[in-house]
Amino acid sequence: MGAVSHDQKKGLRRAPVQQRSAERLDRILEACAELLDETGYDRLSTRAVAARADVPIGSVYRFFSDKRAMADALAQRNLDMYAVRVADRLTTLPAADWRAAIDAVLDEYLEMKRTVPGFALVDFGSPATPYEGNPLVADRLTALLGAHLGLTPDEALHRTFLVAVEAADAVLQLAFRTRPEGDPDLVAEVRVLLRSYLAKTLD
Repeated sequence: MGAVSHDQKKGLRRAPVQQRSAERLDRILEACAELLDETGYDRLSTRAVAARADVPIGSVYRFFSDKRAMADALAQRNLDMYAVRVADRLTTLPAADWRAAIDAVLDEYLEMKRTVPGFALVDFGSPATPYEGNPLVADRLTALLGAHLGLTPDEALHRTFLVAVEAADAVLQLAFRTRPEGDPDLVAEVRVLLRSYLAKTLD
């Protein structure tokens, strides 16, 4: 996955400096994601992650104090990945079409939810701190969509996106509890909800 972002460093005891260390950290996080899908967060352990990543247990503890720190770093990596994917999508869309931009924001989340290992349990916040991720998502979307739509990324815009993220998250959780791939009718309702709420600011 390459360099460690500033945000991702938050979950790390120390950031990798050499390429070999960065690759080892990637293997640890990939193993963590796979085991989350297989065993869940409660049964996740640093020893199991070390075995899956084929690294000494000391290598895991070099980066992480415990499994919560691993999950936090994985959440930050997911957020970085999501921001890159959204930014890439926005480059293909006309700046005036905010509805297409919001569709892209939702579609990229759904694609990650369905395909990225571990994302079902650790998206942008760990199970230990599940609500910490939404303000971070709102931060990224305020910057990305503000720049794309030509809006000032001020406190009012951030508040608008935070409410949108929190509301969408609640209904999407219901959608994925209802069906593993996400209930399509509930996902459609999320799209309606976002467009209706954001129209007051973005139209």
